[in-house]
Amino acid sequence: MGAFLFIFFFIISITGFLLGLKKNSNELLLPNTYVGTSNNLTEWITIDQLHKIANQVLHDSIDTNLSIELDRIDIRKEKGIIKFVYQNHSNEIQLDGATGNVLNIGKRHSDTIENIHDGSILDNYYNTSYGQIKIIYTTTMSLALLLFTITGFWLWYGPKRMKKTR
Repeated sequence: MGAFLFIFFFIISITGFLLGLKKNSNELLLPNTYVGTSNNLTEWITIDQLHKIANQVLHDSIDTNLSIELDRIDIRKEKGIIKFVYQNHSNEIQLDGATGNVLNIGKRHSDTIENIHDGSILDNYYNTSYGQIKIIYTTTMSLALLLFTITGFWLWYGPKRMKKTR
């Protein structure tokens, strides 16, 4: 069983390591979060206007053929910024919430690494609903790791216990 799951444990360990370092990767894996001019939401431009600006920046600065379908909008009120993260590519546009000025255009490679790490990349590839592959993958790997940890501990502790009883 361990030999069969080896490749999956190897992938999980490498991607987990990279995800642990993503915020300290000098924008290699994840763009830095910049600071806007105001954290007062009443001074901000509407989200619809900011969305239009982000889409225009995406097409003007990166590629006119990229999809504008959003994965999520990340509002960082305390930093005065809003991030537009796109669905079908790893681009992110950060705007100042109050002025609409572009603070950063970046690539989010960490999202792809996370999809590999949790198995959802296969759900995306096979277009499964409800993350069925991810659930099976995560459950299998979690139970296997738990089983290997318990049996590994027992293989280490068992002989020590047997020596004491002699």
